[in-house]
Amino acid sequence: MSENPSTPLGLRIGHVRGVVLHKWQRTWEERFRNPLHISEVADEEQLTGLREGSLDMCFVRLPIDREGLHAIPLYEEQMVAWVAKDHLFAAADELTMAEVSAEETVLTELDAIAIDRVLVGAVLVVPMSIARGASRRDLVYRPITDAEPSPVALAWRMDDENPLLDEFVGVVRGRSANSSRTEKERAASGSKPVKARPQTKKPSRPRKVRRGH
Repeated sequence: MSENPSTPLGLRIGHVRGVVLHKWQRTWEERFRNPLHISEVADEEQLTGLREGSLDMCFVRLPIDREGLHAIPLYEEQMVAWVAKDHLFAAADELTMAEVSAEETVLTELDAIAIDRVLVGAVLVVPMSIARGASRRDLVYRPITDAEPSPVALAWRMDDENPLLDEFVGVVRGRSANSSRTEKERAASGSKPVKARPQTKKPSRPRKVRRGH
């Protein structure tokens, strides 16, 4: 099935689990006609789509192999210990890496088998957004105060010259709609026209008339 030539091309954006794009997606939709096609990817496959060409950009967790890729760091996430509600750690407000490492079974890869093992006593160490987003009643998470944070970055191929890539980077970085963009450039990239605010002319003050003595 061929695409309608009048339909603007979009961007294929991948993201690892825990990364939420709602704010950036809203801003993009306010400014551009080009659609975003968003999909979740597994951590171990976060670069596969970029390398194979099925994704234009991907929100990844560092470190990564940066060969042939741009990657801009965005923020860091705190790591947490995800445990069953009846686990000893559930009674603590926070933990240290020494306490977590002393446990018999500590997991770092999230999958269905890991969750099953957590339910019977294992400890799963993951970024906070993953544990918070799952919202399971049978599990709780506690922050690990001295754990190295998990950095999140936006990556794309160096050889991809699609002008929409720079536009999306601008949205993620908080660039304003009119920042360093001409009307011609916005039209070429499919962005929506930005209406100028009407300027109101301030009323002139009446001149004071001096009276002679």
